[in-house]
Amino acid sequence: MSTVRRDFGSFHSSNVQELLELKDDDYQLPPLPVQGPNFLDIKPDLHFGKSIKNKYFILEEECTFLNHGAFGATLKDALLVAQKWQMYTEKQPLRFFDRELLPLLVYVTRRLAKFVGCDPRDLLLVQNATTGINCVIKNLGLGPGDVIFSLSVTYGAVKKLLKHICAETGSILQEETVQFPITSRDQLISLVESTLRPEVTKLAVFDHIPSNIPFIMPIQEIIAICHKRGVPVLVDGAHALGSLPLDIASLKPDYYISNAHKWFCCPKGCAFLYVKRELQSVIRPLVISHGFGSGFNSEFIWSGLKDYSPFLSMPTVIDFWETVGPDTMRKYMYQLCHQAAEHLVHVWNTDLIAPADMFGSMSLVRLPDTLYNSSSPATYQQAEVIQNKLYYKFNIEVPIKAVEGILYVRISSHIYNTIDEYKYLGDAVLKLSED
Repeated sequence: MSTVRRDFGSFHSSNVQELLELKDDDYQLPPLPVQGPNFLDIKPDLHFGKSIKNKYFILEEECTFLNHGAFGATLKDALLVAQKWQMYTEKQPLRFFDRELLPLLVYVTRRLAKFVGCDPRDLLLVQNATTGINCVIKNLGLGPGDVIFSLSVTYGAVKKLLKHICAETGSILQEETVQFPITSRDQLISLVESTLRPEVTKLAVFDHIPSNIPFIMPIQEIIAICHKRGVPVLVDGAHALGSLPLDIASLKPDYYISNAHKWFCCPKGCAFLYVKRELQSVIRPLVISHGFGSGFNSEFIWSGLKDYSPFLSMPTVIDFWETVGPDTMRKYMYQLCHQAAEHLVHVWNTDLIAPADMFGSMSLVRLPDTLYNSSSPATYQQAEVIQNKLYYKFNIEVPIKAVEGILYVRISSHIYNTIDEYKYLGDAVLKLSED
């Protein structure tokens, strides 16, 4: 099948739905004028750590970077490919936007859908998780008395969105408090089971990995509880892609959002939104453009003129993950994070905010009491002071969190990190405690 066929707008190649509906055997890859690396030089016994950091990332050598969970760190090859796409675009802009772009975005959608385990017709490319969540929440037609269910660990920006929607529509936010320290997965499952009200709840919102307290939510069990009571579920998986083995078809959420720039290491401005097929008729893009009325994916794929290179670099990132091996990468990240957390707990004589087996590539470790006045509840301002001292005195980039009056450090572990960096953090905190 030729990819050159008009379906909407002035685009000469915009048969998006037709190309997404094709079976793999019938689908033809569009011409790729920009080629990425093939990663043939990657050996099966690839060693993670400092050598990876130097070869595949552009992170400063001088900085002890333990905060991948904030905005990620882009794979160097993906950034170079994105820049090549930007250069290619400007060589003949009309050809690119009118004749080439949309089939290329279909190709990206198909590859990403296969990686996360869903049908490409159910997956949308969006700029970030915040955009995807806004898109779902603002399309639900909530009204007075409708309840949105969430937990106290919900991401701050999403909490603000939910409060705004409730104020605007008269709906009610039911936020249940997670007690710390967390004792087990069952604690979270029981909390949802005992408080979710099926007769009034129109949507339940959960973080797959809460940002401030980065334990892995028992999301499959929670989704099952909600569905048994007829409550649709939106999963904020901002930290999931790359750090968790995603299989959306088996997870069975109603809506799922994840960033690609965080743990997956794509250039910034790249995420996805999954919407269950039977719910797609009510979900509309926040920006209405040429694809409106031409099918679910067509309505979202073009939101106006912008830089589409982050999406076009995604196949390079997928190639890297598939070449190295997602399980191999996650195994290193998890083992390093657990080893690092164990070390910090030992040298500081503290503990974790949840059981070690509930953490993956991030962990939350309590800071020693000697670092601050623990006789009164710690504040965000105190956390900020310590974070800034670690940054300015030791060039350590790591966030400090104040949780229920106690200070914790949130560590992140990716394939470029080493245990020595966390030992350096441990020593730095002890020096601050002595001061």
